[in-house]
Amino acid sequence: MVKKVDHIGIAVSNLEEALKFYEEVLGMNLHGTEIVEEQKVKVAFLPIGDTEIELLESTDAEGPIAKYIEKKGQGIQHIAYRVDDIEKALEEMKQKGIRLIDEKPRYGAGGAKIAFLHPKSTNGVLIELCQRD
Repeated sequence: MVKKVDHIGIAVSNLEEALKFYEEVLGMNLHGTEIVEEQKVKVAFLPIGDTEIELLESTDAEGPIAKYIEKKGQGIQHIAYRVDDIEKALEEMKQKGIRLIDEKPRYGAGGAKIAFLHPKSTNGVLIELCQRD
Protein backbone atom coordinates (compact mmCIF):
# COMPACT_ATOMS: atom_id res chain seq x y z
CA MET A 1 0.00 0.00 0.00
CA VAL A 2 2.66 2.54 1.01
CA LYS A 3 5.00 3.50 -1.84
CA LYS A 4 7.49 5.79 -0.08
CA VAL A 5 7.88 8.58 2.44
CA ASP A 6 6.32 11.53 0.65
CA HIS A 7 7.41 14.17 3.13
CA ILE A 8 8.14 14.95 6.77
CA GLY A 9 6.10 17.81 8.23
CA ILE A 10 7.93 20.00 10.74
CA ALA A 11 6.02 22.56 12.81
CA VAL A 12 7.87 25.87 13.16
CA SER A 13 7.00 29.12 14.91
CA ASN A 14 8.69 31.33 12.32
CA LEU A 15 9.07 30.09 8.76
CA GLU A 16 11.70 32.65 7.73
CA GLU A 17 13.93 31.84 10.70
CA ALA A 18 13.56 28.10 10.14
CA LEU A 19 14.39 28.47 6.45
CA LYS A 20 17.69 30.15 7.35
CA PHE A 21 18.77 26.98 9.14
CA TYR A 22 17.70 24.61 6.37
CA GLU A 23 19.17 26.73 3.58
CA GLU A 24 22.26 28.28 5.18
CA VAL A 25 23.32 25.52 7.56
CA LEU A 26 22.09 22.36 5.82
CA GLY A 27 22.45 23.70 2.27
CA MET A 28 18.93 22.70 1.22
CA ASN A 29 17.10 24.62 -1.52
CA LEU A 30 13.65 26.10 -1.11
CA HIS A 31 11.35 24.80 -3.84
CA GLY A 32 8.50 27.17 -2.98
CA THR A 33 5.88 28.15 -0.44
CA GLU A 34 2.12 27.84 -0.32
CA ILE A 35 -0.66 28.95 1.99
CA VAL A 36 -3.28 26.28 2.61
CA GLU A 37 -6.24 28.25 3.94
CA GLU A 38 -8.24 25.15 4.87
CA GLN A 39 -5.50 24.04 7.26
CA LYS A 40 -4.51 27.56 8.40
CA VAL A 41 -0.89 26.98 7.48
CA LYS A 42 1.92 28.36 5.37
CA VAL A 43 4.14 25.61 3.96
CA ALA A 44 7.71 25.75 2.65
CA PHE A 45 8.90 22.85 0.49
CA LEU A 46 12.52 21.67 0.69
CA PRO A 47 13.20 18.65 -1.56
CA ILE A 48 15.79 16.12 -0.46
CA GLY A 49 16.32 13.02 -2.57
CA ASP A 50 12.95 11.68 -3.66
CA THR A 51 11.14 13.11 -0.64
CA GLU A 52 10.89 16.54 0.94
CA ILE A 53 10.80 18.43 4.18
CA GLU A 54 7.69 20.56 4.70
CA LEU A 55 8.08 23.39 7.17
CA LEU A 56 4.69 24.35 8.59
CA GLU A 57 3.94 27.76 10.11
CA SER A 58 0.47 28.53 11.41
CA THR A 59 -1.39 31.43 9.82
CA ASP A 60 -3.89 31.51 12.69
CA ALA A 61 -3.37 31.40 16.46
CA GLU A 62 -6.20 28.84 16.63
CA GLY A 63 -4.89 26.69 13.77
CA PRO A 64 -3.76 23.08 14.22
CA ILE A 65 -0.04 23.90 13.89
CA ALA A 66 -0.28 26.73 16.44
CA LYS A 67 -2.04 24.36 18.85
CA TYR A 68 0.55 21.65 18.18
CA ILE A 69 3.44 24.02 18.96
CA GLU A 70 1.67 25.29 22.07
CA LYS A 71 1.26 21.73 23.36
CA LYS A 72 4.45 20.01 22.15
CA GLY A 73 6.79 22.72 20.87
CA GLN A 74 8.42 22.95 17.46
CA GLY A 75 9.50 19.77 15.74
CA ILE A 76 8.33 16.85 13.65
CA GLN A 77 4.56 17.08 13.45
CA HIS A 78 3.79 14.26 10.99
CA ILE A 79 5.20 11.77 8.52
CA ALA A 80 3.42 11.47 5.17
CA TYR A 81 3.38 8.24 3.20
CA ARG A 82 2.58 8.17 -0.52
CA VAL A 83 -0.21 5.87 -1.67
CA ASP A 84 -1.64 5.29 -5.16
CA ASP A 85 -5.32 5.29 -4.14
CA ILE A 86 -6.08 7.20 -0.97
CA GLU A 87 -9.75 6.22 -0.83
CA LYS A 88 -8.81 2.53 -1.00
CA ALA A 89 -6.06 3.04 1.59
CA LEU A 90 -8.48 4.73 3.99
CA GLU A 91 -10.97 1.90 3.58
CA GLU A 92 -8.23 -0.66 4.30
CA MET A 93 -7.13 1.26 7.39
CA LYS A 94 -10.70 1.41 8.64
CA GLN A 95 -11.16 -2.33 8.08
CA LYS A 96 -7.98 -2.97 10.06
CA GLY A 97 -9.37 -1.00 13.00
CA ILE A 98 -7.20 2.10 12.57
CA ARG A 99 -8.79 5.28 13.91
CA LEU A 100 -9.10 7.87 11.15
CA ILE A 101 -8.97 11.62 11.64
CA ASP A 102 -10.17 12.06 8.07
CA GLU A 103 -12.82 9.68 6.76
CA LYS A 104 -12.52 11.30 3.32
CA PRO A 105 -9.46 12.85 1.65
CA ARG A 106 -9.02 16.62 1.68
CA TYR A 107 -6.85 19.11 -0.16
CA GLY A 108 -3.25 19.31 0.99
CA ALA A 109 -0.22 21.37 0.05
CA GLY A 110 1.18 20.86 -3.42
CA GLY A 111 -2.21 19.77 -4.78
CA ALA A 112 -2.13 16.41 -2.99
CA LYS A 113 -5.11 14.52 -1.63
CA ILE A 114 -4.40 13.86 2.04
CA ALA A 115 -5.92 12.16 5.07
CA PHE A 116 -4.60 11.69 8.60
CA LEU A 117 -4.57 8.61 10.81
CA HIS A 118 -5.00 9.17 14.55
CA PRO A 119 -1.79 8.83 16.60
CA LYS A 120 -3.64 6.69 19.16
CA SER A 121 -3.84 3.99 16.47
CA THR A 122 -0.32 4.46 15.07
CA ASN A 123 1.99 4.16 18.08
CA GLY A 124 1.91 7.87 18.83
CA VAL A 125 2.87 9.12 15.33
CA LEU A 126 0.56 11.40 13.34
CA ILE A 127 0.56 9.71 9.94
CA GLU A 128 -0.65 11.39 6.78
CA LEU A 129 -1.59 9.38 3.71
CA CYS A 130 -0.87 11.32 0.54
CA GLN A 131 -1.90 10.78 -3.08
CA ARG A 132 -0.38 12.85 -5.85
CA ASP A 133 -1.68 12.58 -9.39
